[in-house]
Amino acid sequence: MSAAATEGSAVKAAVQGPAVKGPASYFPSIEKKYGRPVEEWVALIRESELSRHMELVAWLKSEHGLGHGHANALVAHTLAGGSKAAGQ
Repeated sequence: MSAAATEGSAVKAAVQGPAVKGPASYFPSIEKKYGRPVEEWVALIRESELSRHMELVAWLKSEHGLGHGHANALVAHTLAGGSKAAGQ
């Protein structure tokens, strides 16, 4: 990699801030694809009578049409006590 490319990457990382990791890394694509903010998904999960991780994932997939990865990320984040603000 050239020095200019390395410098450009460093500048881009500084402007964008630290990379989001874990379930929160899915949030922008979840909001874009399904048209609902993460806070709404978290509220739905918390209001559900289901409590087990894979039950909630299956429910989000069957009742709300989420893909497995997106459903899994939302459930993991919610069960860990997260809110969108905590994930950013």
